[in-house]
Amino acid sequence: MRYRKKYFIAGRMGLIQRSKIRELFEKAAKIENVISLGIGEPDFDTPKNIKEAAKKALDEGWTHYTPNAGIPELREAIGEYYKKFYDIEVPPENVIVTAGAYEATYIAFETLLEQGDEVIIPDPAFVSYIEDAKLAEAKPVRLPLREENGFQPDPDELLELVTKRTRMIVLNYPNNPTGAVLDKEVAKAIADIAVDYNLYILSDEPYEHFLYDGAKHHPMLKFAPENTILVNSFSKTFAMTGWRLGFAIAPEQIIRDMIKLHAYVIGNVASFVQVAGIAALREEESWKAVEVMRNEYNERRKLVLKRLKEMPHIEVPEPKGAFYIFANISKTGMGSEEFSEWLLEKARVVVIPGTAFGKQGEGYVRISYATSREKLIEAMDRMEKALEEL
Repeated sequence: MRYRKKYFIAGRMGLIQRSKIRELFEKAAKIENVISLGIGEPDFDTPKNIKEAAKKALDEGWTHYTPNAGIPELREAIGEYYKKFYDIEVPPENVIVTAGAYEATYIAFETLLEQGDEVIIPDPAFVSYIEDAKLAEAKPVRLPLREENGFQPDPDELLELVTKRTRMIVLNYPNNPTGAVLDKEVAKAIADIAVDYNLYILSDEPYEHFLYDGAKHHPMLKFAPENTILVNSFSKTFAMTGWRLGFAIAPEQIIRDMIKLHAYVIGNVASFVQVAGIAALREEESWKAVEVMRNEYNERRKLVLKRLKEMPHIEVPEPKGAFYIFANISKTGMGSEEFSEWLLEKARVVVIPGTAFGKQGEGYVRISYATSREKLIEAMDRMEKALEEL
């Protein structure tokens, strides 16, 4: 008689939840002829010059370990980038190169938070912040983002949540899932709170180049450089999601400790990928490609907004950043998860329930327009037909 082996799993694994986004994708994969408006990934290919830089690096022998913090030239290029775009001085010693923004966020939480610390996280917000806080044994405190405020934090409401245990505030603008952009006055008000109460700001800014209707991005480094851990990624800007290349900028003392943890987590980001990152930042061809992507996203955004506004039961706040629309579906009489399931079965279209990003997401679904116009038009046709029959 064979006995089933019993595995003992660390208790911390019970703290984190599987992403509802991934669960919905797995269900959709079993249905034929599905159009996904759920994935948060550019549908463009990585610009040619970046790929060529990686190929050349391999041929030149970039196949070995690099310094844990990243290739010095890449850290310098990141500093040059912030000087060029935002007139911010970023010394190489204040930069760590990571395996995407995911790793940068994780090691920032682990480096700066202790058991019992409180971290203020917007609601709705990208899914990883809550789970990272749990793994750091910190307590997540949710800050509601409301449509009537343009899904921006209310500084007064934020201040009310600050306690003696508060250690960090998380920001993500342009925002996933709402597409909202942070006004300069709000950014400065939050920075003032962080400085006054000696709090960290974890500012996750990977959508900074996808802005529309004259919107501007204001890096938190501008307002609270000694309190900010800025996290960014090559994934969205340069359509490099599979390359797993990101970075964090923070005061040098914090970066030194993040490097210690990073050294044991992955050692270093792949050497030839880092060389490609230098080309991405410094070569004009990369930025021409970014401009093409931004213009195309804007056209898609306008297309989807126009179609959604013509549909019954749907109300649509107009996003000015990222590549998401956070549509209000409350007039359908369904909850977010129920609506997403219904739309998948009725129209074979995937959208993400707002509750995947927090309780405040109830009544909304996230629609990504990072897919071809042809698919967007077909998806809108299917959605409209399903809603008209509701």
